[in-house]
Formats: sequence, structure tokens, C-alpha cells
Amino acid sequence: MIEMMGDWADDLGPAKVLWVREPGIGLEAITVVDNVACGPSIGGIRMAKDVTVHEVARLARAMTFKNAAAALPHGGGKAGIIADPASGRERREILVRAFARAIRELVDYIPGPDMGTDETCMAWIKDEIGRVVGLPRVLGGIPLDEIGATGFGLAVAAEVAAPLAGFSLRGARVAVQGFGAVGRHATRFLAERGARLVAAADSRGAVRCVTGLDVAALLEHKQRGESVATYTGGDALAVDDLVGVDCEIWIPAARPDVLSETNVGRLRAKLVLQGANIPATEAAEMWMHHHGILNVPDFIANAGGVICAAVEYHGGTQAQAFATIEEKIRTNTTEVLERAAKERVLPRQAAVDLARARVLEAMRYRRA
Repeated sequence: MIEMMGDWADDLGPAKVLWVREPGIGLEAITVVDNVACGPSIGGIRMAKDVTVHEVARLARAMTFKNAAAALPHGGGKAGIIADPASGRERREILVRAFARAIRELVDYIPGPDMGTDETCMAWIKDEIGRVVGLPRVLGGIPLDEIGATGFGLAVAAEVAAPLAGFSLRGARVAVQGFGAVGRHATRFLAERGARLVAAADSRGAVRCVTGLDVAALLEHKQRGESVATYTGGDALAVDDLVGVDCEIWIPAARPDVLSETNVGRLRAKLVLQGANIPATEAAEMWMHHHGILNVPDFIANAGGVICAAVEYHGGTQAQAFATIEEKIRTNTTEVLERAAKERVLPRQAAVDLARARVLEAMRYRRA
């Protein structure tokens, strides 16, 4: 199994890898507990037809660093259910409940929502095993997707990074790749700060308006289950062309590796805020660094969701969650970008150095 992890098996982890199969119902799922030196791992359950063990392992490591960078008493883990999230509520419930029962004894992994799962899925898990974050409000949770915890954190990171990238947030043009739970809330919070959305994409298409899209109207359009591609307040755009839209802020908020060496050269932004986990390849981040595009790494910029989850898990309130997100993301974004500039390294290297040092220190307190 270590060989299956490839470059993602090292002195930090993974600690455990669990592959679950129930052929009778068609369940196939992967759970990776990367590191628990700081505490039991928290990480979302991703549901996608093409999720792989390598992707889950990379995401689990990102969670280790995300939780450590945010100084949370939790390690990193992640899960992937190999299924179509659009298969219908009944099918999703069967799979999620079966998965929950399979991880009942994996007590050092606390699941939460991720791409393809939501608060309802977490309610099913609570009903099965009681160990979960991101619950609906009626069950005592802080519904992080509903309130936009991750998107709020991205807006805070933008406030820190924009002056360093050479522009004012007020009036800044924003393009969002992935207008879902993260992207739409990031857009809303950035609009409240004076930025304007000029392009957005989801899995079915994209839309652009150089003078600015009506954010409230676009959000209502999405809430009706429509794609941004059918929104009439802008011009249709090919999804692949979103990367080349003129803007100050470009937000990848969908799948891994959407920015790569094949398309990063088309970027026309000054700042990239990584709303998704691992949305850019190493080569793409290197290109941005050498071409003057400031890049705030995923586990620094998008930590709002897991910070909110940790506050919920420890009995905090929604107000406490927002205050904690504000404090931690503002502090960490400032520290990482200042360290990157001072040491002349990529922001990701500065972020990894910060998080890795905290994990290694925590590991020294563990029994050998």
C-alpha cells in the first residue's frame, strides 16, 4: 500500500489507508488518515465517479497541512466514494450510510462534507455512527456550505493578498472556476468588499460580462438548479477559456489540477486564490511565481471550512466560527506571503514549511 501512495508516503504519513468494497450495493470507497499527531483527523468525503486513491492521499496530506497551519487540534484525513453524486438521493443515501458503517471503528477519522456530499449526507452519517462535522443546523451543526465558511475565508485571504499583488480589492475583477458551494460564496463575500464578478464557470458551462455580472441574480439562477451557462445576463463562454479572462483575481474552486503547464500560460490575473484543494500542478505554481502572479495556496486560503468544522466539533457557535476563520486566515496568509517574499520562495513552499514544522513538533510529543 505504501508503494501505491508513491511520493505521498513519507515521514509524515499516511498513517492508515482503508479501501472499502461492498459489491452487493456497489459501494467502493477509499479513506486515508494521513497524520494524527495534532489530534484526530478531520477531512471531507468526496463523491465522484473518477476519484482515486492517489487523489484522496494528496487531499489527506493537504488536510494535514491545512489543520496544522490553522493551529487546529486535528490531523488530516480524507475519503472518496467512487460514485456519481447525481445518481439521486436514494442511491446516495444507501452508499453514504454503508460507508459510514464501514468506518465506524476508524475513530481517528472525523468525516465532513466535500465535493459531491453535503449537510444531508452528514446527517445520515451521524445517524449511523455519531461522529461527523458539517451537520444541518437542526441537528446542532454549523452548516459550513450553507453559510459559506470556505468562501468567507477566501475573501479574507484576498484582503491580505490584494495589496501585495498591486491592486485594490474594491473594483477588482474576479473570475471563478467552479461556481458551487465554495465559488458562489467567495463571490458573494468579495462583492460585499467591492470586487466585481466578470466570469464564472460550473461543470456545464461558463458566462462572462466584462462590466460585471449581477451576483445576486446569478446566485438566484444557480439556486434554481440552473447552470451559469444559461444565465442571460452575460455572454456564453467555453469553460476552457475561463483561464484566459482578464481579471485581477482568478479562483479555482472545483477539481484538482485545473491549472497545469498546458493552460497556465493563458492566465491574465494578478492573484490566484486556491478555493479548491490541490487545484494547480507544481509546474503551474512555478510558472505563476516566475511571471509575477501571486498565488495563495489551497490549505492557507481555503481553510475556512475545516476551521468552521473544528469549531462545531468542539461545541462552538457560528459567530465564533466566523471570528476564528477571520483571525486564523488573516494571520496565516500574512505570515506565508511575507515569508515567501523574504526567503524568495514559492508561497506553497513557505506554507508547507510552516505547517510541516508544526506537525513535526506535535509528533515529538507522541509515544515512539
